[in-house]
Amino acid sequence: MSRLKNKVALVTGAGRGIGAAIARAFAGEGASIVLAELDGASAEATAREIANDYAEIQTLAVQTDVTLAASVRRAVEAAERAFGQVDVLVNNAGINVFADPLSMTEEDWRRCFAVDLDGVWNGCRAVLPGMVERGAGSIINIGSTHSFQIIPGCFPYPVAKHGVIGLTRALAIEYAAKNVRVNAIAPGYIETQLTRDCWNSQPDAEAARKATLDIPPMKRVGQPEEVAMTAVFLASDEAPFINASCITIDGGRTALYHD
Repeated sequence: MSRLKNKVALVTGAGRGIGAAIARAFAGEGASIVLAELDGASAEATAREIANDYAEIQTLAVQTDVTLAASVRRAVEAAERAFGQVDVLVNNAGINVFADPLSMTEEDWRRCFAVDLDGVWNGCRAVLPGMVERGAGSIINIGSTHSFQIIPGCFPYPVAKHGVIGLTRALAIEYAAKNVRVNAIAPGYIETQLTRDCWNSQPDAEAARKATLDIPPMKRVGQPEEVAMTAVFLASDEAPFINASCITIDGGRTALYHD
């Protein structure tokens, strides 16, 4: 497959879960991959897996803290030194911060926004100059169904994820005339290690898992690879007129009316 042949893609949070799945899917479509990850060891491990599966694909793992603009700039500069440019950015890195609004600490608030919103902006800001200069580029921001629906007990995570959609749309309009597309993907329940850890933290892990599976109309959770398929499409030349959009991947959950 060669839908992303000759493209260079930088994926944040690429060491595991959705980010790793996107990196692997991009490699399978011919892209050179830069894995920007806070946990450098997991980035290296995923890069080795990609190299083993796709011998012709070039990879680069860069330890990156998305909360620090300078760290993200260094990752982009490393990508440019290695591969010449960054054609696709996937802002995937994120964390869950769930707290009671009135008892939440200032540190929790700042930590949530530093990763989930500032981290996305830091990525966009680092790649946009090159994309604007070349007159081409695709930025994909990973939002959430929390980006437009509120689940009690999840504050302040949805506040940050709402911000991701606002940032996506605003930047998309700012740079549309430069042929730089900015879109978002909003996953629902996806079976990652983070999801499994959440189930296992409950008194009855299997009951927690079953309760999750009962929520989506399709009676299952999604897989990281299913998010990656959509990312490939948005990154490719098959989506040239898709801009300022958000594609929801949740098995229909957000369309279902809840009592």
